[in-house]
Amino acid sequence: MVSSKQPKIYTGGCHCGAVRFKVVVEKYQVDECNCSICQKKGFLHLIVPHNKFTLLKGEEVLTTYTFNTGVAKHKFCKICGVHSFYIPRSHPDCIDVNLRCLDGNPISDFEITPFDGANWEQNIRNLRSRKTL
Repeated sequence: MVSSKQPKIYTGGCHCGAVRFKVVVEKYQVDECNCSICQKKGFLHLIVPHNKFTLLKGEEVLTTYTFNTGVAKHKFCKICGVHSFYIPRSHPDCIDVNLRCLDGNPISDFEITPFDGANWEQNIRNLRSRKTL
């Protein structure tokens, strides 16, 4: 695992390449959620402040899906359907990048922590308390 004291810039995007972004990672921890949407998508949550995320291209091909409370803004490519980042309900002032959408498959650089999102209301306090962005 990479030390959290070594910031690194990663690039990533959707499957077809229409959406591209870069993200500055300072904390090498991601969450694996078992809620209905994350489990189906295989999303690994890398939550970063807005100023650590830059959309390089593809704003015009992004569409948004919301459900339940409508706070989370699930962004995905209209062309290939890949959901490479979104605005999370847990941290609406941040961007949640899907680790699986980063170039070069850097999963081994990160610690993966399970999160019981299927029981979100009972567990969100734990997630928020361990996130120091």
